[in-house]
Amino acid sequence: SAVGRGPEVPFRSEAYRISAIARGKELRLTLSALDPAAVPPQDLVFRFGMSGSFRLCPAAELPRHAHLRFLTRESPPRALCFVDPRRFGSWRLGDAWQPERGPCVVSEYQAFRENVLKNLDDRAFDKPICEVLLNQKYFNGIGNYLRAEILYRLKIPPFEKARTVLEAMKDQEEERRKKDLSLTLSKKVKLMQENPDLLELCHNVPMEVITENQLLDPEHPDNYAAFKTWLQCYLVPGMSSMRDRNGRTIWFQGEPGPMAPKGQRPRKKSPQVKADPEAPTPKVTSRALKQRRRAAANPPKSEEEEEKKEEEADGPRKRRARGRRKATAAPALPEPEVPQSVRRSRRTSARRGKGETGSP
Repeated sequence: SAVGRGPEVPFRSEAYRISAIARGKELRLTLSALDPAAVPPQDLVFRFGMSGSFRLCPAAELPRHAHLRFLTRESPPRALCFVDPRRFGSWRLGDAWQPERGPCVVSEYQAFRENVLKNLDDRAFDKPICEVLLNQKYFNGIGNYLRAEILYRLKIPPFEKARTVLEAMKDQEEERRKKDLSLTLSKKVKLMQENPDLLELCHNVPMEVITENQLLDPEHPDNYAAFKTWLQCYLVPGMSSMRDRNGRTIWFQGEPGPMAPKGQRPRKKSPQVKADPEAPTPKVTSRALKQRRRAAANPPKSEEEEEKKEEEADGPRKRRARGRRKATAAPALPEPEVPQSVRRSRRTSARRGKGETGSP
């Protein structure tokens, strides 16, 4: 599109195929001409930011913010669009993944696990576990809602030191290996499923979202409702929240942990109050109905984006309030000019009131 920030794609072909592979928070598309001799393949690596997604729609009805489009040859044609309203996403040419990202928690689980356990001496693990879980060098693919769900299931305080958590897990793993020598393979698998450790949940929890009816499909509002039901901790009423040192909000239950930021208290999300069945039904205005229809037609792309919008909404309200206070304070009006003869008569009358005699 004319306003897209990504580079031009130097690929032109009348008939081509698109294939994709994901790794953590990145996705690589490969464009391959059906005639291999016509044009060489072209690779693109995408990052989605908070609002990026792909949509397949009629070419005549392109969604807003469709910054990159691939057209089909059918009649009427359709378009595969990279849609990014907030423009946090990006794409770059070539097939290289970002070098600072570690193995994917989903597709490269064993390599991911080994990468964490062999680098526990890294200073990165001096930080709280909630902050380390967002470090894509070691936890490529874990985001804000996933870290909350993982720590909640294991009852780990979010501001416990990461190395303390992972070294304890490593010791438990060694003990479990010694016990597993006498167990059958089926019993080993059953024990792992019943008592997963933190690194195993970093794989299992994202897989639940991916495999269970594609809970994060933005095209289907029903799936978004299913995703909200699936959440156990993130943005759930009754849970507490704090900001970590990177400004990201972490949701949890219980105590925050010994490395919690000083001067900050946990905030608890109030439970939703059920409506009184005998209470009269409130009147719904036409404006409220329009807002509801608009919200239903455009569900948020993720809970993380919803949280971001709530945080950003505080700023404009404060600015407007300051504007109102300034507007109500009326400016001081200049005093009316008094004629000189009137000022003389006021001084004369003041002296006479004090018993003084004015000059003739």
